Amino acid sequence: MELESLESCLNKHVPADELKEAKRILYGPECKPLEITEDAGNVAAAADFEIAGFEMPLTSNPRKVKIGLIQNRIVESTNAPISNQVTALHNRVAEIAKAASLMDVNVLCMQEAWTMPFAFCTREKTPWTDFAESAENGLTTKFCQELAQKHNMVIVSPILERDEEHGGVLWNTAVVISNTGNVLGKSRKNHIPRVGDFNESTYYMEGNTGHKVFQTSFGRIGVNICYGRHHPLNWMMYGINGAEIVFNPSATVGALSEPMWSIEARCAAIANHYYTCAINRVGTESFSNEFTSGDGKPAHKDFGHFYGSSYVASPDGSRTPGLSRTRDGLLVASVDLNMCQQISDKWGFRMTARHEMYAKVLKKSTEPDFKRDIVYEK
Repeated sequence: MELESLESCLNKHVPADELKEAKRILYGPECKPLEITEDAGNVAAAADFEIAGFEMPLTSNPRKVKIGLIQNRIVESTNAPISNQVTALHNRVAEIAKAASLMDVNVLCMQEAWTMPFAFCTREKTPWTDFAESAENGLTTKFCQELAQKHNMVIVSPILERDEEHGGVLWNTAVVISNTGNVLGKSRKNHIPRVGDFNESTYYMEGNTGHKVFQTSFGRIGVNICYGRHHPLNWMMYGINGAEIVFNPSATVGALSEPMWSIEARCAAIANHYYTCAINRVGTESFSNEFTSGDGKPAHKDFGHFYGSSYVASPDGSRTPGLSRTRDGLLVASVDLNMCQQISDKWGFRMTARHEMYAKVLKKSTEPDFKRDIVYEK
């Protein structure tokens, strides 16, 4: 049986007079609960998903934006017809997006490869490559364009992309759609894991879109997909390009990464003076055929438990509580984009970063004749 969430455990077992201080230590400055509208609550109850909302700390002159994060399990079994699986997930996300709209969400982001099982553990090409779509005019992009226009929200839609202009090559890609319904562009996954069951380089390689930042009606956003959260320079580049919010749509399991999950996106928010949004799917996805991972463990048919726990972190070090480890959910966070500049002025990490020094050494480190600068005792 999986633990519902760290928060539910704390609320159940820590005395009330100590709980507030415990949460201050864990989560930083307090995020106040955001009122869930009656209509949004009714949608969540009828469709059986968690809905939580928080207002993050404000400046004296706030520039408020509401962010929505969706985490969910797959709906159909992994051996159902592909069209059935995709349609079921479209329908599920449409339900949750409706609740987001009723909470006046401005920017909504789904989890990594949200239209499919995370089948990249299997190393089987079919049927999984058949989930791939065009980022510009695929079925899922058209679906999200309709949602964006209907609800007047920017939508970040991470999919398995088939690049029709370059021989049908596959990419792990996030499509960014304006609240007008226009496709603003796409951002591909910069770092590809080769650890545990994550055999993704069987399907696609490192992305070639760099660290694009998209100017939207609700702020400047970047998308650092999944494994990129383990690379501090990856986070840094979105900040250098002016991001105010960076989404990290992911698919990761408890046995591999859970101790790191609550730390990495939060550290990035602090170090780079922007908001970060960590999103993870939930549930256990089983496949028809066994697979191995080259780690000596017995063959198995599932990745393990995707533990959800999606959250938002602020440049001031605060973070929201996470969503459930086991349930579909919508997290709504009201943020103040002016906090990015205020914290930059306070801590001065950009001003004191010494990028020119690191750039020089990093360039040297990529050259064949590089020598490490180690001082030995004579």
